[in-house]
Amino acid sequence: MERLPTSILCDERCHLGEGPTYDAATDTAWWFDILEGRLFEAHVGSGRVRSHALGRMASALARIDAERQLVVAEDGLYIRNVGDGAMRLYRPLEADNPRTRSNDARGHPSGTFWIGTMGRKAERGMGAIYALHRGELSRLFSAITIPNAICFSPDGALGYFADTAENVLYRIPLDPSTGLPIGPPEELLRHRDVGGLDGAVVDAEGRIWNARWGGGCVDVYSPQGAHLRCLHVPARQASCPAFVGPDLSRLLVTSAWQDMDEAARAADPEHGRTFVLDVSAPGRPEPDVKLGAS
Repeated sequence: MERLPTSILCDERCHLGEGPTYDAATDTAWWFDILEGRLFEAHVGSGRVRSHALGRMASALARIDAERQLVVAEDGLYIRNVGDGAMRLYRPLEADNPRTRSNDARGHPSGTFWIGTMGRKAERGMGAIYALHRGELSRLFSAITIPNAICFSPDGALGYFADTAENVLYRIPLDPSTGLPIGPPEELLRHRDVGGLDGAVVDAEGRIWNARWGGGCVDVYSPQGAHLRCLHVPARQASCPAFVGPDLSRLLVTSAWQDMDEAARAADPEHGRTFVLDVSAPGRPEPDVKLGAS
């Protein structure tokens, strides 16, 4: 396991830190504490961090434009005004099923946005993956237990997702112009070591950077599924990465203390904190989500 220069971006402990993304135009990272209903905002250069209470569980966001964000929450997709934090419902998402909530999500280069849902108690097969394409929400895959690792190849021709309960990472052929599947998912790799496949992001060369829940690390895989690197993260329950910084060469990693008792937290002193690893990798900017035809 490699140990790279690592700093703490936010020392406030997240119960379930997830969904990091980065706005290069403002040098701002965003991530969530799902279980506590909080959105974190950090200026990476200065290290200034703010926390916003959302009043609901939320798990991911995408930039719409300089003034608006699309927030993925337990009951739907919301448009959030960056300036004052005001939110309005854009599309309901499994709002009629109180047993589920949102989980992992990420934007495709075309502007389509993929979103995962799961049972609040990780009930088997209760989750699904949806696509928001030009304002229309459709279900892509169902019978998933814990959808994670949603990410895309640089050219948009491949999509990836994992079911953490199965420890399988799937690869799906996509129409690059729409971000929608043109074939069924196929198994790319099956994780058999300690921990489970969690959130992931793809760099400019197509490598997959996957946070390993329970493993205290980020694994790097080739597009063919070969294991290339294992990078140490100071918290055992690493949850999701995102490339940050002016040249997108550093890696933000969220973590969590969910389901850890007092003894487990004492044995994992950095639990729930948010880190930045100096990985010197060729990251990619996150695309804006497109809500309409243009």
